[in-house]
Amino acid sequence: MDKPVFCVLGAGHGGLAMAGHLALMGFEVRLYNRSAERLEPIKAMGGIAVEGAVEGFGKIAVATTDPAEAVRGAQVLMVVVPATGHRCIAAAVAPHLVDGQVVVLNPGRTFGALEFRQVLTHHGVNANVIVAEAQTFIYASRAINPGQARIFRIKNSIPVASIKAYRIPEVLRLVRHAYPQFVPGDNIFKTSFDNIGAVFHPALAVLNAGWIEDDAEFQFYIQGCTPSVCRVLEQLDAERVAIAEAVGFRAMTARQWLYFAYEASGRDLHEAMHANPGYRGIMAPTTLHMRYLTEDVPTSLVPMASLGEMLGVPAPTINAVIDMAETLLGMDFRKEGRTVERMGIQGMSVRELRLLAIGEEEKK
Repeated sequence: MDKPVFCVLGAGHGGLAMAGHLALMGFEVRLYNRSAERLEPIKAMGGIAVEGAVEGFGKIAVATTDPAEAVRGAQVLMVVVPATGHRCIAAAVAPHLVDGQVVVLNPGRTFGALEFRQVLTHHGVNANVIVAEAQTFIYASRAINPGQARIFRIKNSIPVASIKAYRIPEVLRLVRHAYPQFVPGDNIFKTSFDNIGAVFHPALAVLNAGWIEDDAEFQFYIQGCTPSVCRVLEQLDAERVAIAEAVGFRAMTARQWLYFAYEASGRDLHEAMHANPGYRGIMAPTTLHMRYLTEDVPTSLVPMASLGEMLGVPAPTINAVIDMAETLLGMDFRKEGRTVERMGIQGMSVRELRLLAIGEEEKK
């Protein structure tokens, strides 16, 4: 087939990088953002300047705050906003979706595809649209100036899964025109439960809150990961794996992930994290009001805890981190986060959950 048309939804750090790179690769790109301010420089210049791992100027076909204009004619919709914004994007595009379009959340965090699908269902979408999620974001990037993005690194392998896993090949056939790095992610439970940021980010921020608020300079994944802190991370990790097992899926442990991603190993998580040279030099955040808590707690930990409660799997450490994050920031993450009710899976049996994730080919 001809090159698909991409719609990039979100013009932040990641959205600028993705839109600019796609345009440089010769794809027609339609860029959407809720506020006009980020789009004005792109409209004035006619595109996005990209530097770093990729160099050049990508011409953007459409830059708009109108979701109908952005989605029209696009085969692939790449959602590149913080996971807390997925519901808003789903509501914005719902009236304009048509048969054959593919939506990919970059990334989905935990059960982003389920939440997105539930919003579409709520808005009465009947179009045959595939909703998929990437396990992680393909770029390490920053917006360095209006209409200008720096790409530090492009990752080598990004698992992607769709609701009803038999449709994953349809997703890959489209997105691999641009991203051969996208590989089958088995199913949405696999991509969601292998969201290792859920293990590392919130608990590390909560347990180092004093240092962070004191504006101390310390290496987040090294000095912040003392033996006692890592014991908490290991218990949280074990609960994540147990919830996945309750649905019949095997999640990668944090130690396995460190070896897979960085070839870092150790007798326990503390040793493995300190053996990873990739973590050295990464400094801690300087505020608690950042995505490790405001995004990762409601869209990563809350859905795990909610599903665990529904299936009768205890998750005391996950719940304790959620409770402490809520107290630290004075926010109700459970109210706003991805619960089984908000994902449309409340009361489902394990069989029903697996059929939703894996799917059955419709009868002809």
